[in-house]
Amino acid sequence: MNSQHEWWREATIYQIYPKSFNDSAGKGHGDIKGITAKLDYLKQLGVSALWLCPVYSSPQIDNGYDISDYYSIDPAYGTMADFEQLLAECQRRDLRIIMDIVVNHTSTEHPWFKEAIADPTSPKRDFYIWRNGHKDAPPTNWTSKFGGNAWQKDQTSGQYYLHLFAKEQADLNWENPDLREQVCDIMRFWANKGMDGFRLDVINLISKDQSFPNECSEDPQQDGRRFYTDGPRVHEYLHELNQKVFKPFDLMTVGEMSSTTLEQCQLYSAPKREELSMVFNFHHLKVDYPNGNKWQLAECDWLALKTLFTTWQQGLHKRGWNALFWCNHDQPRIVSRFGNDNTHRVISAKMLATGLHLLQGTPFIYQGEEIGMTNPHFDDIAQYRDVETHNIYRQHIEQGKSHKEVMAIIVSRSRDNGRTPMQWDASEYAGFSKGAPWLDVAQNYKHINVEAALNDPNSIFYHYQKLIAIRKQYPIIIEGNYQDLLPLHNKLWCYTRSHQGQRVLVANNVSPEPVNLSLSAKLLDGTWQLLISNYQDSACRPQSMTLRPYESIAWMQ
Repeated sequence: MNSQHEWWREATIYQIYPKSFNDSAGKGHGDIKGITAKLDYLKQLGVSALWLCPVYSSPQIDNGYDISDYYSIDPAYGTMADFEQLLAECQRRDLRIIMDIVVNHTSTEHPWFKEAIADPTSPKRDFYIWRNGHKDAPPTNWTSKFGGNAWQKDQTSGQYYLHLFAKEQADLNWENPDLREQVCDIMRFWANKGMDGFRLDVINLISKDQSFPNECSEDPQQDGRRFYTDGPRVHEYLHELNQKVFKPFDLMTVGEMSSTTLEQCQLYSAPKREELSMVFNFHHLKVDYPNGNKWQLAECDWLALKTLFTTWQQGLHKRGWNALFWCNHDQPRIVSRFGNDNTHRVISAKMLATGLHLLQGTPFIYQGEEIGMTNPHFDDIAQYRDVETHNIYRQHIEQGKSHKEVMAIIVSRSRDNGRTPMQWDASEYAGFSKGAPWLDVAQNYKHINVEAALNDPNSIFYHYQKLIAIRKQYPIIIEGNYQDLLPLHNKLWCYTRSHQGQRVLVANNVSPEPVNLSLSAKLLDGTWQLLISNYQDSACRPQSMTLRPYESIAWMQ
């Protein structure tokens, strides 16, 4: 399809974490009817599509990413009739729906796995990955991403099954063609319901090295990821899905890519290869991980971040397509992380939004990002619900770290930072529910909420609304190439986008201090117009100047 007609290239997509978005029934847990009730708000924001995190039947060990039935809606979220009503109401408003799907693993409560456990001779046994152990040790020393060994022993058969995540999330065996056809059938079922696309969870992990080697001390990760990340047959499998499902139904697809490389993503999203529409990568959200360790504290390395943006912007230009994002259900709130949620929350949130949304790619807004929601700063481990957070807390305490030391890390890093209930208004529980929520609301909800944002013409909400409109209005934002003007400046993120004689210049001060901006005379030549800024009195044309704390300005020529 010609890129001019691929709707997702100029779209902005809004991610909904249903459990925390809006509760229509007062049970403290978001639901599908709650989403339907807020569609006019999302339409007002201007987004083109909604990405729904999983609403399938699930034991909820990993908040729905452990699916026990791909063909039904979890009763906690409502019914299939509720879901079909949501689809119909979205269609009335010209909003598209992207469904989250998890096909690297299923819940151990899935009928396939139950049959595999009950009868080792069943064909369903080969839907999963089983290996014999070595004496009393697991088959390999691979590590689960949630901590501990990645193999769980079945006491009845004595074999181990692979789980790259929680032990209740058994990895599927994509080597089995019958399994792959089942996956196609699942996707066809939802496509026939009227889905516009899929977000594919950790999709680059589906192909494993079939020799299942042990990790060795020569690898710095020493966790086994090199044997299953971007595995030997992953491109073959995705092309097969594309030909059987994505292409026939004209679906947009975005792949979540764990620990991937630019070179692999050029393959995944190259149009001629017919695999995926676009890719999520997470390298830019690891620039505050010392030595790649999520569970250590550090400030954002802006030089590293800018280098990564240059690499991926230029590397996928005319080769593939980026999914752009700061936040999601697995990440802390960006204004607390790379911005300043204390003294400059509004200004820094707008700066981060401008910097990201004027890049090439499809921006994703995570619920609450558009009003500047922050990390909740919980101080009690009992307030957290995330399985990964509790596993890490236990491991670090067992390693001898103090409660205070571990909590400081969790307050900054926990996935629950992005999962607190959406803050709709200043009423009890932030208007999310009439009942006590499943996860505490951030205590700043009385002044950070949707109602307050809509009543303030200078709010973060309206800044996002304008950015969304700019993307639709100017082809240069969709097509232009990228150049970092000051790659070695650790306080200024300044870049240009260029296309067919047009230029956009974006200047961001990423620090809480005033910073001098010097621009070349050649760059300043010509007629410029102010496109968007986060201060009300920013310069109408580019010039050498002092940018105020977190000031962000974009001009177009």
